[in-house]
Amino acid sequence: MNKSRIAAVTAFLPEERRTAAQTEARILESNPGLHLPTGLITRMTGVESVYVRPADWQASDLAVAAARQALEASPGGVDLLIFASASQDLIEPATSHIVNHKLGLEAPVFDVKNACNSVINAMQVGSALIEAGVHRRILIASGEGPTSAVRWKVKDKEQFLRSFPGYVMGDGGAAVILEAAEPGSDAGILASSFVSVSRHWTVGTLPGGGTMGKQDPESLYFDMDGAGLQRAFLELGPAPVEELLKREGLTTEDFDLAAIHQVALPHVAPVLARLGVASEKVVVTVVDHGNLASVTLPLQLQLAKERGMIGPGSLVLLIGLAGGISLGLMVVRL
Repeated sequence: MNKSRIAAVTAFLPEERRTAAQTEARILESNPGLHLPTGLITRMTGVESVYVRPADWQASDLAVAAARQALEASPGGVDLLIFASASQDLIEPATSHIVNHKLGLEAPVFDVKNACNSVINAMQVGSALIEAGVHRRILIASGEGPTSAVRWKVKDKEQFLRSFPGYVMGDGGAAVILEAAEPGSDAGILASSFVSVSRHWTVGTLPGGGTMGKQDPESLYFDMDGAGLQRAFLELGPAPVEELLKREGLTTEDFDLAAIHQVALPHVAPVLARLGVASEKVVVTVVDHGNLASVTLPLQLQLAKERGMIGPGSLVLLIGLAGGISLGLMVVRL
């Protein structure tokens, strides 16, 4: 069996940055009658800014920008391209076709979509295909553009509260190249585990474009119960992580980095405490970048590498959390 390894991981951020103060100013400008205490967004979420893509950029453009960086870092052809994102350019065709064309590639393609776990699920699929000998080198590209689904004009306080999580979501791109590891190499995706609790699917939705939303303009915006989402994640508890580590004979102390999806800063500490992960082994991205959906984990890997926290031989735990809800866990030796 061919073990798969990460050959490259990159993240791309647009130049434009919108601060929490600018977000609040726009909300008040769009809703003169809304009472919004100054600094509410940062106090509630810890988010100070998000990145916003250019008006003429699509999700595919963000993915292409990150993919070019990954292909430059690890040159060579790819025999499969997977677009993995909560965002997409169109309902049809698969956005992977658009990314393939923009990159000038002729690889076979398909999309993997599971909200904020899209990239880690694509890594699961790609790793399985490499292990089965079907492919040897796979490009996973993600482009997240959630700022286009932010509701700026609200009809009442209730709708504002259900739109609130969207104000701290930001745009970005990411890419991961998986390839077959050399025989005998310690590097590779060593283990993974995925759990879903789908009864919570209504906690956060974006119906636009589906058969449920039809042509209703109101379906084009995020509708989320932020507190409900946090409760659903906490309900999962530490058991899936503990079971994976026990199975692999590991503890949280064995890892050089724990990359974990981050929705809001106040949520991070309780999750780390329940998992027994030391804060110094985590890169906090939510403050400066907001919720980047499936770009979050690749961004944390890139930042950790730049900061000298990880390098060849490092052991990394990836923890993906996604609406629906689902949990994705992966143990990787770089």
